[in-house]
Amino acid sequence: MKLSIINMSKKITYLILVLVAVVGSLKAQNTTNSPYSQFGLGDIKPMLVPQQIGMGGIAVGLRKTGGYSMINVANPAAYSTISLTTMDMGASLDMRTLSKSGTSEKLTNGTLGHFLVGVPVNKRSALTFGLMPFSDLGYQYRMHTLVDTFKVDHLYSGEGGLSKAHVGYGYQFGKKLSLGFNLAYIFGNLKVRQSAEFPEDPYALATRTQSDKSLGGLNFQYGVQYTFNPAAKSIVTLGYSGAASSRIKSSGSITNYRYRYDAVAQVESEPLDTLYYNPAAESKINLPIKQALGISISRPDHWTVGADFSFTKWSGLTDGGTNAGLKDAYSVSIGGQFTPDITAVSNYFKLIDYSIGFRYDKTYININNTPINQYALSFGMGLPLPANRSTFYKINLAGELGKRGSLSNGLVKENYLTIHLGFVINDRWFIKTKYD
Repeated sequence: MKLSIINMSKKITYLILVLVAVVGSLKAQNTTNSPYSQFGLGDIKPMLVPQQIGMGGIAVGLRKTGGYSMINVANPAAYSTISLTTMDMGASLDMRTLSKSGTSEKLTNGTLGHFLVGVPVNKRSALTFGLMPFSDLGYQYRMHTLVDTFKVDHLYSGEGGLSKAHVGYGYQFGKKLSLGFNLAYIFGNLKVRQSAEFPEDPYALATRTQSDKSLGGLNFQYGVQYTFNPAAKSIVTLGYSGAASSRIKSSGSITNYRYRYDAVAQVESEPLDTLYYNPAAESKINLPIKQALGISISRPDHWTVGADFSFTKWSGLTDGGTNAGLKDAYSVSIGGQFTPDITAVSNYFKLIDYSIGFRYDKTYININNTPINQYALSFGMGLPLPANRSTFYKINLAGELGKRGSLSNGLVKENYLTIHLGFVINDRWFIKTKYD
């Protein structure tokens, strides 16, 4: 009897094509509109799939929930639970209201989220690879000042983002201990502009400084999980994961030029002259170390509750040897998931995974001695689809209702609702055919 090599090759080819399409999409999209994304490398995205987001973002102590194999990038030690070839892809929709000094603006962004594949190597280990967003940069705002008697408009804008491609492996030693790692490549483009315009003087030329960066570099993540049974039918998992400090390369250009701005028509001319141009602006960016602890208590295929705590030393972020001026950040997540009856055949609602959670983030941003914190309440559902003997499907939905920032000290407050959609396939690829 032989392996179904032809069918397997077709599936692998299909996955590679999808991955290439996702890479192109992630690099091309501007996926956020937040003035707080201008700090550091943009809005840093957690390495989570919708199943975890619905539980408040708990992940470090999670191994397997809802009866399906799950690719837990946040702790690669959990890869050892992948028993079926697993593909997980998703998208998100962000609806955000920005408020400041009695005015508000509503913004909506949609984007592809993640593409992940996990393949069991044997009963104790699995290999994974995939792509997830690492950060988003997207903002545009204007500030009015007076220089002597002249009105000056200062414009600030940025766009782009970084993605994270990884290859990971997890192995279970004995019945209780699992170890894993991810080797990742972080890459993407960031464009930042700062402009000064004189709206009341038609003869004054506006100036703009534009920085275009292309970033790329390796990052290493590791994790461990330890499980034990304090009582019959229940499992406790303790988890730890960390990301080593790493260095990525930044290359690009810096341009300073003048142009003419028509305040009445609100249009600008092409660049009139270039005051400064550096086509080979290069630097090294030192990414900070991150550590996380997690715990979960579960009754397999029925319910799970857990909590996570993570700490990232963002005060150590430097670009070309210059400190970025960020603060150390930490995050606390609590949540859980409940599946009424995974074996139910006559009541579909008993097959659904129901989840809820809460997350608090002390971010790395502090403006005018005011910390920019974030709170989010999350909820989710896992909706199984009709399956056959070897393939199982599930749609995962998660929502986050949260806020970030403050109206004090002239700052911006953000209220948001983010909907995450994921599609999971569990499939038996390596099946020996009955007939040649």
